[in-house]
Amino acid sequence: MIRVLVVHSVGLFRSALVALLRSEETLDVTSFTGRTVFHGTKGGAPQVCVADIDCLDSPAYDGGAGPGPADMGRGPALLVLATVRKPGALRKAFDAGALGYVNKDGEPGRLVEAIHTVAQGERFIDESLALDFLHAAKMPLTPRELSVLALAAEGAPIADIARSLHLASGTIRNYLAAAIRKVGARNRLDAIRISQGAGWL
Repeated sequence: MIRVLVVHSVGLFRSALVALLRSEETLDVTSFTGRTVFHGTKGGAPQVCVADIDCLDSPAYDGGAGPGPADMGRGPALLVLATVRKPGALRKAFDAGALGYVNKDGEPGRLVEAIHTVAQGERFIDESLALDFLHAAKMPLTPRELSVLALAAEGAPIADIARSLHLASGTIRNYLAAAIRKVGARNRLDAIRISQGAGWL
């Protein structure tokens, strides 16, 4: 039996995923909301964590650097449920150590196949996400540009962003100008829209 933890912040989807996976005799399934730290389950620590890609910023999955074939004992293999045309989100999942990537719009059998694959310490990538992975590798913004853009997206004025990041206002303007140029935007709001659409913010 493969012990699986489902992490999703939306109750209806979480319950549907759990019901789907519990129909498989080879899987022992539990779930969390995506907002709660877990320290194992009744049957022991999960071997695979199936997480909605939007839950990666929550503390529910605390696997740190992603487990690989040599260190599967340190934590569950992370398998994310993703959507197409969100290369930035895929990049975040990769940086979080995800071992498997399944398209949310795919067939249920693909998810089951992916769970078995990552439980063995092997990588699984849905073919429909391959093009997004190519774009994810080309994420144009630096971490600093992303942090400045993220604060701007929250409505913070340049002076507040500068204080928050302990930088000069002119430096913040330079970061914003670079971000606007790199994503091919017309202005700051357009850069925020493009970056959010790509899943970078």
